[in-house]
Amino acid sequence: MLEWKDGQPFSARFSDVYFSTESGVEEKRHVFLRGNDLAQRFAALNPGESFCIGETGFGTGLNFLCAWQLFEQTAPPGTSLDFFSTEKFPINDDELRASLAMWPELAVQADALRSCWRHRVPGWNRWHFASGRIRLTLALEDVMQSLPQLRSGSVDAWFLDGFSPAKNPEMWSDEVLAAITHASHQGTTLATYTSAGWVRRSLQAAGFEVQRIPGYGRKWEMVRGSIPVVRSPAARIAPPRRALVIGGGLAGCAAAHAMAQRGIQVALIESASQLASAASGNPRGILHARFGAGMNVLHRFVLAAYGHALALLDEVLPVDGVYRAECGLLQLAATEAEARRIAKLATQEWPPHLLQTVDAAQASALAGLPMTHGGLWFPAGGWVVPPQVCTRLVKHPNITLSLDSEVTLLERTASGWRARGDSFAIEAEQVVVCSAHQARRLAQFAAFPLQPVRGQISVLAATETSGKLHAVLCAEGYCAPAVDGEHVAGATSSFDDDATDVRDADHAENLVRIATHMPTLRQALGDASPLSGRAGVRCSVPGATPVIGEVEQGLYCSLAHGTRGLLTAGIAAEVIASAMCGQMPPLPADILNALAPLPRMGGSGSVVTPDSTGKR
Repeated sequence: MLEWKDGQPFSARFSDVYFSTESGVEEKRHVFLRGNDLAQRFAALNPGESFCIGETGFGTGLNFLCAWQLFEQTAPPGTSLDFFSTEKFPINDDELRASLAMWPELAVQADALRSCWRHRVPGWNRWHFASGRIRLTLALEDVMQSLPQLRSGSVDAWFLDGFSPAKNPEMWSDEVLAAITHASHQGTTLATYTSAGWVRRSLQAAGFEVQRIPGYGRKWEMVRGSIPVVRSPAARIAPPRRALVIGGGLAGCAAAHAMAQRGIQVALIESASQLASAASGNPRGILHARFGAGMNVLHRFVLAAYGHALALLDEVLPVDGVYRAECGLLQLAATEAEARRIAKLATQEWPPHLLQTVDAAQASALAGLPMTHGGLWFPAGGWVVPPQVCTRLVKHPNITLSLDSEVTLLERTASGWRARGDSFAIEAEQVVVCSAHQARRLAQFAAFPLQPVRGQISVLAATETSGKLHAVLCAEGYCAPAVDGEHVAGATSSFDDDATDVRDADHAENLVRIATHMPTLRQALGDASPLSGRAGVRCSVPGATPVIGEVEQGLYCSLAHGTRGLLTAGIAAEVIASAMCGQMPPLPADILNALAPLPRMGGSGSVVTPDSTGKR
């Protein structure tokens, strides 16, 4: 809990200040920026290179903002910064706003951080700043959950900024320091305000050479350190200059966007005459983050994807009521199984900006119509127009779009890959396949168990009463509030069916689901028959976990997003682009392994583990 003493933020939990009472900014610059020689190291980066900072204790985010500001002041164009931090007890929105208001010289950075902060989720968060040049990966969990999930050798400099070791010894344990060493490499540095003898000895035992140097203000001494260089350092992975993306739906457009932000020239190839022509082409889609109380790997992935999707949408498609609405979403406890799941979730503590448990009366007030069930309320949920998301994602000077271009053959070349079609051949160093179940037409994916799943939505005429609905309702089906006099409801699910004809039976199924789980809405719709509908074909695999990562050298995929594509396409793109460029991944190693094509699909590439290094 953050309190205020003499105009300064103070942690009641650890009985310690967040920063110096003399000048928090100058303390951070002295201890962490100059303590790690960051101005010189940033300036020495070559175009295409990235630098990674690791931090224990995010606190108010002041260290991150200072590092961001220095990077933009000193680093050459074409370079980027990864900042990884872990924080078990994040402050709330008002506390962040008040704390950072103390530093008007960082107002631009602080405003950007606050915009993302409102969408934070437990676990890992990945946010972009400065047109993608600055990447923050924030793990809101215990330090010993997050640090062991980092890749070996991935961090270049450490900010050890837990509260005083005497008051928060868990942050300075031998296990924590061993995990820090594991994520470091020859030449990795650290800096910390503490100079306690047992901390110095623990750092030395963990493999760092340390020295005491003058501290800031009334703090006489601080510590800096590094891992000795005993041989020539490994070369960093060079980002590709050119990449191909096959598939112009949400997954492909997100992948192209993530790579373009990193300076890669991307050729996006789509077989249809327009983007989002298949499953991503529905007139509206909902942001539905459904997960269980057990928080297994899939559910943790969905949670991270949800937070990332909200931040990405803020970047490319702000809320306007036309292409996107942040109207909130109700997951109704409309069945016994859903009621049990929601009851289990209700026993856990959740940030109210993420989800709240509501009863039927509260659900009715939130929805605008009487509800017979309570459930979960997601305040940031809502709907978007997926084709518009695709259009905005590819609006980047580094992306070239080729429509009406079906790739029939992928083949290796001396420098990478070549994609061939009836009348074209395009070469690049790396390829990302995002063509859903149609990927099986390519030899490299013929053995993948990609399953087509047909889904149909129904467009329903709004009535005066149904028009009062102002939140998305979800049970076994869903219905979105009316726009221009029309609701979108859905969606059916037919496995091993790749037909896109619109069927009366599917319209009837959508209406039955509304009548069963949202009876007052069905009554409000009256005798309305569907005005129109649309069928699209999703892609799934056994286990319903997307397939994301490297299939073989230089060949990646983002497939099988199923019904979650609006949530998961963006973070999948980050996984792939970060791997291509040797950068900090947006997810912990255990989730990356669960998503990886191998060994799940039986290919020949490598699986990400905490021992996999981001350096070569």
